[in-house]
Amino acid sequence: MAGPQSRFADLDRDTLAALLPELLLCGHLIDRSGMAHSIAAFGREGMTEVAIEEWQVASPVYTRRMQRALGFAGDGVETIFKGLQLDIGAPPQFMDFRFRVDDHHHGEFWLDHCGALADVEPMGEDFVVSMCHDIEDPTFDATALATNPHAQVRPIHRPPRRPADRKPVCAWTVVIDPAHVPPPVPANADLVAGSVAAGLDLAAIDPTDEGRPDYSGPLLSDVRFADFSRSALVRLADEVCLQHHLLTLGFLIAVRARVDAGAALEIGRKQFAGIAGLTSERLRDCLGLGDDAAALATVLRLHPALNPLPYNGIEIVPAGDTVTVTFPAASGAHTDGTWPSMLDPEHLQPLNALVRGVNPRFSAEVLTAGEDGWHAAITLGDTPFREATEVALTRFSTGAAFTFTDRGIPLPLTVV
Repeated sequence: MAGPQSRFADLDRDTLAALLPELLLCGHLIDRSGMAHSIAAFGREGMTEVAIEEWQVASPVYTRRMQRALGFAGDGVETIFKGLQLDIGAPPQFMDFRFRVDDHHHGEFWLDHCGALADVEPMGEDFVVSMCHDIEDPTFDATALATNPHAQVRPIHRPPRRPADRKPVCAWTVVIDPAHVPPPVPANADLVAGSVAAGLDLAAIDPTDEGRPDYSGPLLSDVRFADFSRSALVRLADEVCLQHHLLTLGFLIAVRARVDAGAALEIGRKQFAGIAGLTSERLRDCLGLGDDAAALATVLRLHPALNPLPYNGIEIVPAGDTVTVTFPAASGAHTDGTWPSMLDPEHLQPLNALVRGVNPRFSAEVLTAGEDGWHAAITLGDTPFREATEVALTRFSTGAAFTFTDRGIPLPLTVV
């Protein structure tokens, strides 16, 4: 019997290696989209609470998934740091984490550049404190406990920066001690841990494929995706897309605890639209694509909102100047209530934002709808549409125009 399929399996190794940092960065920018609408609905303090809750329930789940997928499960600081390097909360270079491992139970990390801080510093110290104190304290510990419940992450120094250009922007210790009392299990953690996304089977990595099949061995100063095998990169891409959905699920659970179901879904669709459009644009540019129907079909196939394939079952078929997208009525994404479930014949806004990231003249039209699902045709019109407000808000982030650089051969930071 055939195993789980992946749309990323059609890509070559070099393309996948270039795509992985983009997927991680776009996952990070989910919050640049969602938090704008959380502030509008709940104020700065409410936004802070939503952010804490979403990351607390999502990051331990996807961290453990990544450890299993790439074979680096353990209970020490090295394992914690490897997980951070493959986390949408810490996309490479944009969140420039540097690491030092003293021993199995002790280490430090610091950020030489923090794109998230660059986004909030212009908003004033209250927002800096909300992110760098109120949100980071519980969420760093939540991520670490996925590796060891007795791990604690504590600041050496952090923003607000004194002086204003202080480098590194922050520094933290990680200490594992059996005397540390594990943090309480967050409310609603079981809703994410028991989701379809949390338990989804994905294509296995072929250990005979050329390149690294896993992240066993020493912690490296940087993860260089080009060193991994094509098979490993396919799995990585699907895992990172799943991180997007798990974080979104955590976000929606936190929002639903504060407003009724209809209002929560409206906020979720706005979050979806904002990140969908910006992600399409970045994927198009990363892959060197044009802005025609063929380019759109490629972006749709690789967009994290529409992946992994076993999670959503969405079909994408290009034919001439039209791309037809089929949305099934039932899928894992529908069971969980994540992004694909927010699209229906009456709510095309996130889909239109997504396709207009490739070309502002694209528009979706419903062809048919029935018990099994619905079909949309995406065609190119004569007049460009104005950029959606949700996309414009997300573009506020410095990540919208961020570019990655080649840092060369990474250095081992631990001895095996």
